[in-house]
Amino acid sequence: MIAKVLVVDDSMMVRAQVSRVLTEAGFSVTTANDGLDALGKLDADTRLIVCEVNMPRMNGLEFLEELRVARKNHVPFVMLTTEDQLEMVARAKAMGANSWLVKPLEPELLVSTARKLTSST
Repeated sequence: MIAKVLVVDDSMMVRAQVSRVLTEAGFSVTTANDGLDALGKLDADTRLIVCEVNMPRMNGLEFLEELRVARKNHVPFVMLTTEDQLEMVARAKAMGANSWLVKPLEPELLVSTARKLTSST
């Protein structure tokens, strides 16, 4: 079964790049512009979320909190961002983020992380 990944980033270029890498690795990809858009595109078949932190309307941390607290959704969640502040990483991990990857995108690391996190779902 092909794992479905939801890629959430306000940058069209990043969404396209991440989508290409994951699609070439055998994943099915859906994209969203921000957390609010992602809430509407998340479904029962989603096996992984790859999300930026800094976005308009609903940022990545707000989206993660909405999923984990309000919706009790525990789909694996990867932050892919330029942010590397330890406090922010710790906050995300405490809220249930499974992984934190820092841009620029390292395709091999993203694919191995995605495979690891979707192998048990």
